[in-house]
Amino acid sequence: MKRYSYLYTLSLMAFLWFGCSQSQTGNDYAQYVNPFIGTGGHGHTFPGAVVPHGMIQPGPDTRIYGWDACSGYYYTDSTINGFSHTHLSGTGCGDYGDILLMPTIGTQYIITQDIPSGQQTLPYASRFSHVRETATPGYYSVFLDTYGIQAELTATRRAALHRYTFPESREAGFILDLGYSLQGQRNRELSLKIVNDSTICGHKNTNGWAWHQDIYFYAIFSKPFKGIITGDTTRDAYGYYPTSAQKALLQFTTGKNEQVLVKIGISAVDIEGAQNNLTEIPDWNFDRVKTEARHAWNTYLSKIDIDTDNEDQKNIFYTAMYHTGISPALFTDKDGRYRGMDRRIYTTKANEPIYTIFSLWDTFRALHPLFTIIDPESNTLFVNSLIRQYQEGGILPMWELAGNYTGTMIGYHAVPVIVDAYLKGSPIDAKLALEACLRSAEYDTAAPIATTSYLKHHALMPISKYYKNTWGYIPCDIENESVAKGLEYAYNDWCISILAETLGDTAIQRTYQKRGQAYRNYYDASTGFMRGKDSKGEWRTPFNPRSSNHRADDYCEGTAWQWTWFVPHDVKGLAELMGGKEAFCKKLDSLFLADSSLEGDLVSADISGLIGQYAHGNEPSHHILHLYNAVGQPWKTQQLVDKVLHTQYSNAPDGLSGNEDCGQMSAWYVLNSMGFYQLCPGQTVYSIGRPLFKETTLHLPRGKTFRIVTLNNTENNKYIQAVTLNGKTLDTPYFTHSQLMKGGVLEITMTGQPTNWGIKK
Repeated sequence: MKRYSYLYTLSLMAFLWFGCSQSQTGNDYAQYVNPFIGTGGHGHTFPGAVVPHGMIQPGPDTRIYGWDACSGYYYTDSTINGFSHTHLSGTGCGDYGDILLMPTIGTQYIITQDIPSGQQTLPYASRFSHVRETATPGYYSVFLDTYGIQAELTATRRAALHRYTFPESREAGFILDLGYSLQGQRNRELSLKIVNDSTICGHKNTNGWAWHQDIYFYAIFSKPFKGIITGDTTRDAYGYYPTSAQKALLQFTTGKNEQVLVKIGISAVDIEGAQNNLTEIPDWNFDRVKTEARHAWNTYLSKIDIDTDNEDQKNIFYTAMYHTGISPALFTDKDGRYRGMDRRIYTTKANEPIYTIFSLWDTFRALHPLFTIIDPESNTLFVNSLIRQYQEGGILPMWELAGNYTGTMIGYHAVPVIVDAYLKGSPIDAKLALEACLRSAEYDTAAPIATTSYLKHHALMPISKYYKNTWGYIPCDIENESVAKGLEYAYNDWCISILAETLGDTAIQRTYQKRGQAYRNYYDASTGFMRGKDSKGEWRTPFNPRSSNHRADDYCEGTAWQWTWFVPHDVKGLAELMGGKEAFCKKLDSLFLADSSLEGDLVSADISGLIGQYAHGNEPSHHILHLYNAVGQPWKTQQLVDKVLHTQYSNAPDGLSGNEDCGQMSAWYVLNSMGFYQLCPGQTVYSIGRPLFKETTLHLPRGKTFRIVTLNNTENNKYIQAVTLNGKTLDTPYFTHSQLMKGGVLEITMTGQPTNWGIKK
């Protein structure tokens, strides 16, 4: 991936914290966070203001459409449409961009026609420059060149606070665009109401990636305005409002450098919920809210201390930590109410909030395993949210967004998230969890949704009947992405067998353990790849392991080169299929040495960050480097982890080699830069790689710490010579979750040449 050096100034302010110290050391970790990492390239992140796992994400939108602008912002753009209040971090699909607010000077534009497809800039957009743009955790600021207005944003968990510094003008004001959204969502309902000369509220229901998304808002302005509501309200033949509908034009007079503040609360429940959520900001003290947001981030970031002299590494690491703290996002109002998967309103206890935005195909791999270490209490809340979604909707979600089943991606990866958390001691209802997992294993989590009662009551389709009954595999002539689905189902089913075993259910354990071996049916020994097989039992021809036809071939966002290795639960069995460990290692070596070219009618843009045919920019490859540890060649894991850490991440807008995917890309970096990774969620074992830092301290629950001390650590010393855990020699490249959570010291001595350390069985 081509990389660029960026120079940009981030104005970072130091604050004096009151009350509890912000961390064990009192450090201002937020100073190392660069929210612009991932806003260029294919990262798809946004630089707006947000607090850890906050419901609201106020930030700038520079584009309405475009894959690389799924979050609404792209670093190379030069205009801002306004500041909306909901954003997704690093996803491959786009949605949100709700309640756009834009300050203006002069004539306020009224759009009377729909926005044409592909149009990036709205008539009321403003030019801006990165020179006068700042982003730090919980704060965003930019100067709007077109209007001469300084914009600043900050947030609490459920409310946003804006501060705008206006020039002297008799034509100052705001446009509040309710019809606006990202990526072309269609508006079912739109309603705006001016409550008084300083308050406005409203509701919208959109049909997009989230097929039925409700959002309510309540906004209070610090300065009285004269307001009108305008826009085309004629619905189309399908009953949808045009994007030009429902705008509020608010006008007032300002003096030179006059500051006008706006606070906005949101809710998925109703206007009253949004108004009540707004009480998180009881006054107009912008600097206090900004300081508290930074404090919240410092508390989150302080869970891990690193010791390194490399400033870029500090920026990359703490930005990665920052990205892991955005999703999942709070979905429960201050009064405990939330909208369920069946669209009914529920109330939960104050200490049991419900969350949304579960990118499970991505995050089961590293994000949730990271949470089980640094924030197991929150991870339990995330798992219980998934189980509640099963109870309300009838099945665990595949990719949940705003209380919706999106049916996006493949597999049923809520299962490994639940199982891994339970095996690590998360206090969940294991019997209910097994029930939910079995439901996902038997029925199609990606089926189209017809009615609100569809999933809960009827019409659930048995999942991959070809795989589980007739053939024992998914025929490629009957179902798309058959190989990728079959491999993921095998892993998911293995996870279910582990959960059943812990509960003493031998029958289910045996059934799903056998299904976990179904990966063997996709391996073609003649080519050495996992390959599509048709209903006659014949391999698909022609076959090209570099071929990609995005979402329309036998793989999912990948090729045979990447998917052949997705058997994390049975590396030994995969090696046996390939002819033993030696043959396995030669094949694995070839992955990193192969020609990086891709072929096909529609090569997936997700296949990025290539080293040979290893594609770090997308999730199917993320476990592969640690396979060498399982077959007695750990020095190759160390070497390759070092390469990925140094070439696939950088302190720049294009510093991610692929979509951030709600924290997964960053969680991979956090874990591997500390020196370990979980090869297989569901096996509570960590695989040792190559630590970057002189010392890392994990601050664990109940006051315990786990320190990773790296001796003789230099850029060239990327290989492990010796390891001790709590003073005892460690001969294998593994340690357990239990050992980590008890606290202690892992001491790793590095050297400049490959060694035989860790080859012991």
